[in-house]
Formats: sequence, C-alpha cells, structure tokens
Amino acid sequence: MKSNLKNSVEQVQGEVPVTVFHLSGRMDEKGEEDFLKWARDAYQAGARSLLLDMSEVTMLTSAGMRAIQKVYRMYTTEDATLETSQLKIAAAPPPVYEPLRITGFLKSIPVYETVQSAMDAFKKQAA
Repeated sequence: MKSNLKNSVEQVQGEVPVTVFHLSGRMDEKGEEDFLKWARDAYQAGARSLLLDMSEVTMLTSAGMRAIQKVYRMYTTEDATLETSQLKIAAAPPPVYEPLRITGFLKSIPVYETVQSAMDAFKKQAA
C-alpha cells in the first residue's frame, strides 16, 4: 500500500540554517521509508538542523516514532542535550503529541507549540 505521508521542504535562514519538513498525513509504517529517505537526502545535501512541522500530521504510530528516533540519531551528536538537539518538533496536534509524551520522546526531542518558537530555539553551537 502507498503512504499518504506528504512533505513540503523549506530552507529557512535563522541564526543557523534550518531545513523544515512540513509534514501532512499519517506517520505510520507505510510512510516510514519515505520519511527516512527525505531526512537522509536532506542530510546528504548538507542539512544539519531539522525542524518537523507536524501541524498537519493526523496520526503517529510506533513506526512513525521509530523513524523519528532514527532521524534524531542522524542529526544529533552523542553529547547533545535537549537544548542542543538539532532535531526539533513543532505544532504537534494532540493525537501526535500524546504518543510522544507517553513514550518519553519529550525527554530527548524538544517539542514547541509553534514553528516560529522552534525556529527561535535553533542556536549556533559553540566551536
């Protein structure tokens, strides 16, 4: 079966350049490979800060959470803290936020109410 997960990519120049994935649809097993491919392609193209706008995501399953965890490991160094994570999530509606909260994702991946507040949280890392 075909995934209904869609992605519109935007490059935003803030304090650091951020790649924004505006996701819509279901983040489930069918969309897992698409999501991972988009993240790998962006990383290989030079993206180092990734923001997931989840305002239009209607469902997040365990497969979707597994994919987010893989992307987190791709974009975030081992010594990263919640504040220095280079993967951030924004605008997660209740059906998406609740699984993230219940499973403990919020302890390692920061979630913001709006895309702008997430963008503002990306800072240059000290060299």
